[in-house]
Amino acid sequence: MAAGAYTAAGVSPLLQYRNSSCLHVRFNYLVRASQPPAQMTPALSSNKGSSNSITEKTSLIMKDYMEWSKDMIGSGGPPRWFSPLECGPPIKDSPLLLYLPGIDGIGLGLIKHHRRLGRIFNIWCLHVPVTDRTSFSDLVHLVEATVRSENHHAPRRPIYLLGESFGGCLALAVAARNPHIDLALILSNPATRLRESQLQNLITLSEVIPEQLHPSMVKMLSVTTGVPARVAVAIPGSVHPLQQAAAELFRGDVAFSSYLSVLADVLPVGTLIWRLKMLKAAAAFVSSRLHAVKAQTLVLSSGKDHLIPSLEESEKLHQMLPNCEIRRFNNSGHVLLLEADFNLVTVMTGANFYRRGRHLDFVTDFVPPSTSEFDNVYKPYRWMEVAFNPVMISTLENGNVVRGLTGIPTEGPVLLVGYHMMLGLELVPLVSRLWNEHKIVLRGIAHPLMFKRARVGNMPALSMYDDYRFMGAVPVSATNFYKLLSSKSHMLLYPGGMREALHRKGEEYKLFWPEQSEFVRMAARFGAKIIPFGSVGEDDIGQMLLDYDDLMKIPYFKAGIEELTGQVEKLRNDTEGEVSNQDVHLPIILPKVPGRFYFYFGKPIETEGRKEELKSREKAHELYLEVKSEVERCIGYLKEKREKDPYRSIMARLPYQASHGFDSEVPTFDL
Repeated sequence: MAAGAYTAAGVSPLLQYRNSSCLHVRFNYLVRASQPPAQMTPALSSNKGSSNSITEKTSLIMKDYMEWSKDMIGSGGPPRWFSPLECGPPIKDSPLLLYLPGIDGIGLGLIKHHRRLGRIFNIWCLHVPVTDRTSFSDLVHLVEATVRSENHHAPRRPIYLLGESFGGCLALAVAARNPHIDLALILSNPATRLRESQLQNLITLSEVIPEQLHPSMVKMLSVTTGVPARVAVAIPGSVHPLQQAAAELFRGDVAFSSYLSVLADVLPVGTLIWRLKMLKAAAAFVSSRLHAVKAQTLVLSSGKDHLIPSLEESEKLHQMLPNCEIRRFNNSGHVLLLEADFNLVTVMTGANFYRRGRHLDFVTDFVPPSTSEFDNVYKPYRWMEVAFNPVMISTLENGNVVRGLTGIPTEGPVLLVGYHMMLGLELVPLVSRLWNEHKIVLRGIAHPLMFKRARVGNMPALSMYDDYRFMGAVPVSATNFYKLLSSKSHMLLYPGGMREALHRKGEEYKLFWPEQSEFVRMAARFGAKIIPFGSVGEDDIGQMLLDYDDLMKIPYFKAGIEELTGQVEKLRNDTEGEVSNQDVHLPIILPKVPGRFYFYFGKPIETEGRKEELKSREKAHELYLEVKSEVERCIGYLKEKREKDPYRSIMARLPYQASHGFDSEVPTFDL
């Protein structure tokens, strides 16, 4: 194809010729749609409200998707890339993200994610006009040419391929042919296996039914192009047997959308038949080449995908691909990316799947959450606010003790050093209060078991820790600690580590710190403020029945503990004493009627200007012991004061909250 400009009907593009096989077009869509409709804004990442509100937001997203799709289907010519203008300029050194759509080929599947993704990616979306008859192999070559060209220009940055349904096949095919290029694949319900799927039945149907029945089949197949499984609406009135068969086929999911007539325009009959055949060829092509895929891969799998067996296929990909993780969405349908309560950036950051270099940098690649993203992630934990109703007190620089977190400096670097409750139960209220009161992201320095496994086994899936990674947790290491300090972050450090969080009976509120200082001198190098704190309340919510010592006496549990411990990286192998005992186990705890959590943050300890002084091991150790002593003092203060709290029990708090509102501050002891 000769170089030149191309203008799509109803579209105002800014053109940039990329190579001999495609154009890169920057679409503004229609003038009236140069910015998304106002009603889309709350739907971008909101997860609040009832199921009805989610359905309404999904419907609004679908309406915009349909309208924008109609604006684009009039275009002809070859496949091309476009960058939605609403994405805006990304941050420096952002990687390229190539979106590969499903069989509709429109390229608007990220419509509700454009703005958020556009902050961290340079986004190109593939658009395949409805009149185009490019084969699957030629589409692979087109994407491959772009990947190779962009890799040549920026070889140190990864290239993301986000493939949805059919686009997942396209992404895997390109990855199989280019194992030497640093690719990161995000596959949303990839259509890599058609056997035992409804799509295979429909493809077979398209090959045998008379041509005059194809228009009705378009309506049947339109669910593959963008109708989320959560939009419960009626099938347009028709008594045609094929539509009745379609209704029966999807009875376990939902009925069709009221926008089927629009989708029928998006996928004309000739296009549908062509792309169904291409989908069949794509699945066969990829199935024979999965062994060649070396790229880092994240599979997004829906539990209510009634078109393809997404859950089973994700497990197959996980077994066959050497660097593959799965994230399951049990209540979602095939078109996951258009569902109102799905946030792609949140999923990526929680899975540590965003990086700007060849290797993930936990500090520089961190994407701070937006307020709505934090609210969505925190929503499942809100019950803890009611059940434990934490009391927070802090100390000002002048030594005055005040309610709330006023004593926590808002400017970093700040290092919070404290006591690790059983199972880390204090983490949620601690992180959430700092965010809600000061918009402070507390970067936890965490055990490596939250990030990787030494070997496959029975440990919980890494996805269990996505929320912690989403909020910026990093694996414990001197390098990460150094980078956090240099970036002036707020950090959370538990010197007692796993031994403290998995303590034994009678060891509540006992510190298990190493004999030697581990953090003081580095904190002083950056002038960080060290804030010792104590947390109390675990004994108010549960009683330990079987601890580590008890479990190790039972052969079944002993074998399980040894198995789990062998699956994670062990820290402090060179440390002596109890702190080095970090066997992985889950104690058996009997819940109590909930009491209350208490946090006391001591006076900030300044290290600014003490760099030279604290180079001395003796001086550093003195400060280390001072911090430890202050943590113990805070714990003792809270244990004494809580005895005077009239609202320590939930039974006393609930009447107060019922009359004053559950968001009201419940009184506590006098300071």
